[in-house]
Amino acid sequence: MPLHFELVTPEKLVRSEEVHMVVVPGTEGDFGVLEGHAPLMSTIRDGNIEIYKTTGGNAPEIVRVEGGFAEVNEKGLTVLAEKAG
Repeated sequence: MPLHFELVTPEKLVRSEEVHMVVVPGTEGDFGVLEGHAPLMSTIRDGNIEIYKTTGGNAPEIVRVEGGFAEVNEKGLTVLAEKAG
């Protein structure tokens, strides 16, 4: 099953899509999120979000983010970033 991923800034909804996996730059270290991940909330540091659209080792899409936090719940992963792009 795919993971529902949303990337939001104060200005707009940047992304809302179904993906395989997302790697987030957490303040305590990078962490990967797949569908069914346990609930989690983490602050994020300036860095790159890696978006893997499918399985199979394809190169990830990279989105630069600055500050904010990430939340994983039963609906998926939401990243609220101060800046993205």
